[in-house]
Amino acid sequence: METSIIKSQAYGKDRVRIVRVVRRADGWQEIADYSVCVLLSGEAFESSYTKGDNKLVVATDSQKNIVYYLGKTLPPCRVMVPEVFASEIAAFMVKKYLHVTTCHVKIITKPWERMMFDSKGHPHSFCREGKETRWTEAFVTRKGEGLGVRMNSGFYDLEVLKTTNSSFTDFWRDELTTLPEMADRVLSTKVLCQWTFVSDDLETLQKKPFNRIFAGAKRNTLDALANDPRAWVHASVQSALYVMADRILNDFADVDDVYYALPNIHYFPFDLSKFGLKNLQSDAEVYMPIADPSGYITATISRPSKGKI
Repeated sequence: METSIIKSQAYGKDRVRIVRVVRRADGWQEIADYSVCVLLSGEAFESSYTKGDNKLVVATDSQKNIVYYLGKTLPPCRVMVPEVFASEIAAFMVKKYLHVTTCHVKIITKPWERMMFDSKGHPHSFCREGKETRWTEAFVTRKGEGLGVRMNSGFYDLEVLKTTNSSFTDFWRDELTTLPEMADRVLSTKVLCQWTFVSDDLETLQKKPFNRIFAGAKRNTLDALANDPRAWVHASVQSALYVMADRILNDFADVDDVYYALPNIHYFPFDLSKFGLKNLQSDAEVYMPIADPSGYITATISRPSKGKI
Protein backbone atom coordinates (compact mmCIF):
# COMPACT_ATOMS: atom_id res chain seq x y z
CA MET A 1 0.00 0.00 0.00
CA GLU A 2 1.35 3.37 -1.01
CA THR A 3 1.53 5.70 1.95
CA SER A 4 2.95 8.72 0.14
CA ILE A 5 2.23 10.47 -3.13
CA ILE A 6 4.54 12.02 -5.68
CA LYS A 7 3.99 15.75 -5.70
CA SER A 8 6.29 16.39 -8.66
CA GLN A 9 8.98 14.58 -10.60
CA ALA A 10 11.43 15.08 -13.44
CA TYR A 11 14.42 13.11 -14.62
CA GLY A 12 16.86 13.31 -17.50
CA LYS A 13 20.41 14.02 -18.54
CA ASP A 14 22.49 16.96 -17.33
CA ARG A 15 25.75 18.46 -18.58
CA VAL A 16 25.50 17.09 -22.09
CA ARG A 17 28.44 18.87 -23.68
CA ILE A 18 27.96 19.45 -27.38
CA VAL A 19 29.94 21.55 -29.82
CA ARG A 20 28.52 22.30 -33.28
CA VAL A 21 30.80 23.58 -36.05
CA VAL A 22 29.36 25.15 -39.20
CA ARG A 23 31.80 25.14 -42.13
CA ARG A 24 31.07 27.50 -45.01
CA ALA A 25 32.38 26.94 -48.50
CA ASP A 26 34.48 30.13 -48.32
CA GLY A 27 36.42 28.78 -45.31
CA TRP A 28 34.57 30.85 -42.69
CA GLN A 29 33.48 28.73 -39.72
CA GLU A 30 31.10 29.25 -36.82
CA ILE A 31 31.03 27.46 -33.48
CA ALA A 32 28.41 26.91 -30.78
CA ASP A 33 29.45 25.32 -27.49
CA TYR A 34 26.70 24.22 -25.11
CA SER A 35 26.05 22.37 -21.87
CA VAL A 36 22.56 20.92 -22.14
CA CYS A 37 20.20 19.65 -19.45
CA VAL A 38 17.12 17.64 -20.51
CA LEU A 39 14.39 16.73 -18.01
CA LEU A 40 11.24 14.71 -18.73
CA SER A 41 8.15 14.63 -16.54
CA GLY A 42 4.66 13.17 -16.63
CA GLU A 43 2.32 10.91 -14.69
CA ALA A 44 3.52 7.93 -16.75
CA PHE A 45 6.83 7.99 -14.91
CA GLU A 46 5.38 7.84 -11.42
CA SER A 47 5.32 4.03 -11.39
CA SER A 48 9.09 3.98 -11.89
CA TYR A 49 9.36 5.71 -8.52
CA THR A 50 6.62 3.88 -6.62
CA LYS A 51 6.79 0.39 -8.19
CA GLY A 52 10.20 0.18 -9.87
CA ASP A 53 8.45 -0.18 -13.24
CA ASN A 54 10.74 1.17 -15.98
CA LYS A 55 8.66 0.24 -19.05
CA LEU A 56 7.97 3.86 -19.97
CA VAL A 57 11.28 5.31 -18.85
CA VAL A 58 13.22 6.86 -21.73
CA ALA A 59 16.83 6.16 -20.76
CA THR A 60 18.85 9.25 -19.96
CA ASP A 61 21.50 7.92 -22.35
CA SER A 62 18.89 8.02 -25.13
CA GLN A 63 18.11 11.62 -24.24
CA LYS A 64 21.82 12.42 -24.57
CA ASN A 65 21.90 10.75 -28.00
CA ILE A 66 18.94 12.83 -29.15
CA VAL A 67 20.80 16.05 -28.34
CA TYR A 68 23.66 15.00 -30.62
CA TYR A 69 21.27 13.63 -33.26
CA LEU A 70 19.41 16.92 -33.48
CA GLY A 71 22.70 18.84 -33.41
CA LYS A 72 23.60 17.04 -36.64
CA THR A 73 20.25 16.85 -38.44
CA LEU A 74 18.69 20.24 -37.73
CA PRO A 75 19.53 23.14 -40.04
CA PRO A 76 22.51 25.02 -38.56
CA CYS A 77 20.39 28.14 -37.98
CA ARG A 78 18.26 26.10 -35.56
CA VAL A 79 21.26 24.85 -33.60
CA MET A 80 23.47 27.95 -33.42
CA VAL A 81 20.84 29.97 -31.49
CA PRO A 82 20.49 28.38 -28.02
CA GLU A 83 16.88 29.44 -27.53
CA VAL A 84 15.89 27.81 -30.81
CA PHE A 85 17.93 24.66 -30.16
CA ALA A 86 16.47 24.24 -26.66
CA SER A 87 12.93 24.52 -27.98
CA GLU A 88 13.67 22.06 -30.81
CA ILE A 89 14.99 19.46 -28.34
CA ALA A 90 12.01 19.88 -26.02
CA ALA A 91 9.49 19.70 -28.87
CA PHE A 92 11.15 16.58 -30.29
CA MET A 93 10.89 14.79 -26.94
CA VAL A 94 7.23 15.61 -26.41
CA LYS A 95 6.25 14.71 -29.99
CA LYS A 96 8.21 11.46 -30.09
CA TYR A 97 7.26 10.14 -26.64
CA LEU A 98 3.54 10.60 -26.23
CA HIS A 99 3.63 9.67 -22.56
CA VAL A 100 5.91 12.67 -21.83
CA THR A 101 3.89 15.57 -20.47
CA THR A 102 6.66 18.13 -20.23
CA CYS A 103 10.25 18.34 -21.41
CA HIS A 104 12.41 20.97 -19.76
CA VAL A 105 15.63 21.84 -21.60
CA LYS A 106 18.24 24.22 -20.21
CA ILE A 107 21.26 25.28 -22.27
CA ILE A 108 24.29 27.07 -20.89
CA THR A 109 26.35 28.68 -23.62
CA LYS A 110 30.14 28.49 -23.40
CA PRO A 111 31.22 31.67 -25.21
CA TRP A 112 34.04 31.68 -27.74
CA GLU A 113 35.37 34.99 -29.11
CA ARG A 114 36.72 35.01 -32.63
CA MET A 115 40.43 35.89 -32.71
CA MET A 116 41.05 39.30 -34.24
CA PHE A 117 44.12 40.25 -36.29
CA ASP A 118 44.48 43.71 -37.87
CA SER A 119 40.83 44.37 -36.97
CA LYS A 120 39.72 41.32 -38.96
CA GLY A 121 38.16 38.18 -37.55
CA HIS A 122 40.00 34.93 -38.09
CA PRO A 123 37.94 32.38 -40.06
CA HIS A 124 38.39 29.41 -37.72
CA SER A 125 40.30 30.32 -34.53
CA PHE A 126 38.72 31.35 -31.23
CA CYS A 127 39.58 32.16 -27.62
CA ARG A 128 37.77 32.89 -24.39
CA GLU A 129 38.79 36.54 -24.39
CA GLY A 130 39.81 38.14 -21.11
CA LYS A 131 39.71 34.92 -19.10
CA GLU A 132 43.44 34.42 -18.69
CA THR A 133 45.22 35.32 -15.43
CA ARG A 134 48.48 37.28 -15.49
CA TRP A 135 51.01 36.44 -12.79
CA THR A 136 54.65 36.93 -11.82
CA GLU A 137 57.14 35.77 -9.20
CA ALA A 138 60.56 37.15 -8.29
CA PHE A 139 63.49 35.38 -6.63
CA VAL A 140 66.13 37.74 -5.20
CA THR A 141 69.33 36.20 -3.84
CA ARG A 142 72.22 37.87 -2.08
CA LYS A 143 75.42 37.52 -4.16
CA GLY A 144 78.35 39.03 -2.29
CA GLU A 145 77.64 42.74 -2.09
CA GLY A 146 75.00 42.60 -4.81
CA LEU A 147 71.76 40.88 -5.60
CA GLY A 148 70.92 38.19 -8.12
CA VAL A 149 67.43 38.28 -9.52
CA ARG A 150 65.41 35.63 -11.31
CA MET A 151 61.87 36.52 -12.33
CA ASN A 152 59.15 34.37 -13.87
CA SER A 153 56.15 36.03 -15.48
CA GLY A 154 53.31 34.70 -17.52
CA PHE A 155 49.65 33.89 -17.80
CA TYR A 156 47.43 30.85 -17.43
CA ASP A 157 43.89 29.77 -18.34
CA LEU A 158 43.96 31.33 -21.80
CA GLU A 159 41.51 28.96 -23.45
CA VAL A 160 41.84 28.68 -27.22
CA LEU A 161 40.25 26.59 -29.94
CA LYS A 162 40.58 26.18 -33.70
CA THR A 163 38.06 24.19 -35.68
CA THR A 164 40.41 23.02 -38.43
CA ASN A 165 44.07 22.98 -39.58
CA SER A 166 45.32 20.70 -36.85
CA SER A 167 46.39 17.09 -37.23
CA PHE A 168 47.98 14.19 -35.38
CA THR A 169 49.40 11.49 -37.63
CA ASP A 170 52.39 9.19 -38.09
CA PHE A 171 52.81 8.51 -34.36
CA TRP A 172 54.21 5.33 -32.79
CA ARG A 173 51.88 2.38 -33.14
CA ASP A 174 51.97 -1.02 -31.49
CA GLU A 175 49.56 -3.69 -30.22
CA LEU A 176 48.30 -1.33 -27.47
CA THR A 177 47.54 1.59 -29.80
CA THR A 178 43.87 2.29 -30.48
CA LEU A 179 43.89 6.00 -31.39
CA PRO A 180 43.24 6.54 -35.10
CA GLU A 181 45.30 9.00 -37.12
CA MET A 182 43.60 12.36 -37.50
CA ALA A 183 44.42 14.37 -40.61
CA ASP A 184 42.22 17.22 -39.40
CA ARG A 185 40.74 17.80 -35.98
CA VAL A 186 39.52 20.41 -33.52
CA LEU A 187 42.48 21.69 -31.49
CA SER A 188 41.77 23.20 -28.08
CA THR A 189 43.95 23.89 -25.07
CA LYS A 190 44.10 26.03 -21.94
CA VAL A 191 47.45 27.81 -22.21
CA LEU A 192 49.93 28.26 -19.38
CA CYS A 193 52.81 30.40 -20.63
CA GLN A 194 55.80 31.46 -18.54
CA TRP A 195 58.89 33.46 -19.48
CA THR A 196 62.02 34.07 -17.43
CA PHE A 197 64.32 37.03 -16.79
CA VAL A 198 67.70 36.65 -15.09
CA SER A 199 69.86 39.60 -13.97
CA ASP A 200 72.47 40.68 -11.44
CA ASP A 201 71.10 44.23 -11.51
CA LEU A 202 67.72 44.67 -9.86
CA GLU A 203 67.33 48.29 -10.94
CA THR A 204 67.99 47.45 -14.59
CA LEU A 205 65.63 44.48 -14.47
CA GLN A 206 62.85 46.64 -13.07
CA LYS A 207 63.03 48.89 -16.16
CA LYS A 208 62.26 46.12 -18.65
CA PRO A 209 59.02 46.57 -20.68
CA PHE A 210 57.01 44.01 -18.76
CA ASN A 211 53.59 45.15 -20.00
CA ARG A 212 54.73 45.11 -23.62
CA ILE A 213 56.26 41.66 -23.20
CA PHE A 214 53.06 40.30 -21.62
CA ALA A 215 50.94 41.70 -24.46
CA GLY A 216 53.41 40.39 -27.03
CA ALA A 217 53.55 36.91 -25.51
CA LYS A 218 49.77 36.63 -25.60
CA ARG A 219 49.63 38.02 -29.13
CA ASN A 220 52.30 35.60 -30.35
CA THR A 221 50.54 32.67 -28.70
CA LEU A 222 47.30 33.42 -30.52
CA ASP A 223 48.89 34.46 -33.80
CA ALA A 224 51.11 31.38 -33.94
CA LEU A 225 48.13 29.12 -33.34
CA ALA A 226 45.99 30.78 -35.98
CA ASN A 227 48.27 32.33 -38.58
CA ASP A 228 51.94 31.36 -38.48
CA PRO A 229 52.99 29.80 -41.83
CA ARG A 230 55.06 27.23 -39.93
CA ALA A 231 52.02 26.14 -37.97
CA TRP A 232 48.96 26.47 -40.19
CA VAL A 233 48.65 22.71 -40.06
CA HIS A 234 50.06 21.59 -36.72
CA ALA A 235 51.53 18.09 -36.78
CA SER A 236 50.92 18.01 -33.03
CA VAL A 237 50.43 20.25 -30.02
CA GLN A 238 54.19 19.93 -29.55
CA SER A 239 54.88 21.65 -32.86
CA ALA A 240 52.42 24.44 -32.04
CA LEU A 241 54.15 24.95 -28.69
CA TYR A 242 57.56 25.32 -30.32
CA VAL A 243 56.34 27.93 -32.81
CA MET A 244 54.72 29.99 -30.03
CA ALA A 245 57.84 30.01 -27.86
CA ASP A 246 60.21 30.63 -30.77
CA ARG A 247 58.27 33.75 -31.76
CA ILE A 248 58.43 35.18 -28.22
CA LEU A 249 62.19 34.62 -28.01
CA ASN A 250 62.71 36.25 -31.39
CA ASP A 251 60.57 39.27 -30.52
CA PHE A 252 61.89 39.96 -27.01
CA ALA A 253 65.65 39.84 -26.36
CA ASP A 254 65.01 40.47 -22.63
CA VAL A 255 63.41 37.04 -22.25
CA ASP A 256 65.82 34.23 -21.36
CA ASP A 257 63.53 31.28 -21.93
CA VAL A 258 59.86 30.39 -22.42
CA TYR A 259 57.90 27.56 -20.81
CA TYR A 260 54.50 26.31 -21.99
CA ALA A 261 52.12 23.77 -20.49
CA LEU A 262 49.32 22.83 -22.89
CA PRO A 263 46.65 20.34 -21.82
CA ASN A 264 45.10 18.84 -24.92
CA ILE A 265 41.37 19.44 -24.43
CA HIS A 266 39.74 16.82 -26.61
CA TYR A 267 36.75 17.41 -28.87
CA PHE A 268 35.79 14.04 -30.34
CA PRO A 269 33.22 13.63 -33.14
CA PHE A 270 30.14 11.96 -31.71
CA ASP A 271 29.48 8.66 -33.49
CA LEU A 272 26.03 8.94 -35.05
CA SER A 273 26.39 5.92 -37.37
CA LYS A 274 23.83 3.97 -35.31
CA PHE A 275 21.28 6.51 -36.47
CA GLY A 276 22.33 6.37 -40.13
CA LEU A 277 24.28 9.64 -39.99
CA LYS A 278 27.88 10.33 -41.00
CA ASN A 279 29.71 12.42 -38.40
CA LEU A 280 33.27 11.06 -38.40
CA GLN A 281 36.45 12.22 -40.11
CA SER A 282 35.64 14.62 -42.98
CA ASP A 283 31.91 14.54 -42.10
CA ALA A 284 32.43 15.68 -38.49
CA GLU A 285 30.30 18.63 -37.44
CA VAL A 286 29.03 17.65 -33.99
CA TYR A 287 31.55 17.10 -31.20
CA MET A 288 31.55 15.90 -27.61
CA PRO A 289 34.14 17.66 -25.41
CA ILE A 290 36.03 15.29 -23.11
CA ALA A 291 37.58 16.86 -20.01
CA ASP A 292 39.34 13.82 -18.54
CA PRO A 293 41.72 12.28 -19.25
CA SER A 294 43.64 14.70 -21.44
CA GLY A 295 47.03 14.96 -23.03
CA TYR A 296 49.50 17.26 -21.28
CA ILE A 297 52.37 18.75 -23.28
CA THR A 298 55.15 20.87 -21.76
CA ALA A 299 58.51 22.25 -22.83
CA THR A 300 61.01 24.97 -22.00
CA ILE A 301 62.45 26.68 -25.09
CA SER A 302 65.60 28.80 -24.93
CA ARG A 303 68.19 30.31 -27.26
CA PRO A 304 71.17 28.06 -28.09
CA SER A 305 73.62 30.67 -26.79
CA LYS A 306 71.86 30.75 -23.41
CA GLY A 307 71.82 26.98 -22.95
CA LYS A 308 69.17 25.18 -20.96
CA ILE A 309 68.18 27.05 -17.82
